Amino acid sequence: MRSREDSALQRLRADRYLREVDPKPVTLEGASVRLAPLAREHAEELFAAAQDDRVWSYMPRARPKRVEDVLDWIDEALRLAEKGEVVPFAQIERAHGRAIGSTRYMDLRRAHRGLEIGWTWIAPAFQRTAVNTEAKLLLLAHAFEALGALRVQLKTDARNARSQRAIERLGAVREGVLRQHIVCPDGFVRDSVMFSITRAEWPAVKARLHARLAQG
Repeated sequence: MRSREDSALQRLRADRYLREVDPKPVTLEGASVRLAPLAREHAEELFAAAQDDRVWSYMPRARPKRVEDVLDWIDEALRLAEKGEVVPFAQIERAHGRAIGSTRYMDLRRAHRGLEIGWTWIAPAFQRTAVNTEAKLLLLAHAFEALGALRVQLKTDARNARSQRAIERLGAVREGVLRQHIVCPDGFVRDSVMFSITRAEWPAVKARLHARLAQG
């Protein structure tokens, strides 16, 4: 009996302390959105989706003026991916099969089983829709259930009240403010508000997101 208990304890310790979060490029399929590994082939559709200044109001990069600007941004993301620093996705609307935004796993803390969902943007027509809700559900489910994350964090510009409300609607906990955190393209030095969801909180967050999707 003691041997079985010791063995179970060892497995628990291995799961808690030895398993690293190590995300790889993967396609995540939902009913209304598909998250596909970001590629240069998405550039033209992403350029079209990005031509609303509202998308870039609080982003740490200026609105792309040419398709080449999007290609440069994609190439930069792919270089970071090759170094294992990020896992970037294109958000593909299932109804028409076109790219409408992007997101990524970043700030990968493998040994501590944590990561961030960030660099998220989506065409305004799809904000506060099932597409946006399901994209968050797919990313969170993969992080907690497939990768074994203990913590997923999200952050946003302290001036962006709408984004903060959206993150809070997920069920994420506001942790605090990173002061003087990022220099924006216009030279403004922004504060960032940090939120997180832990493994223990994930079941309630998951249920909330499924309920929102069921409401349409």
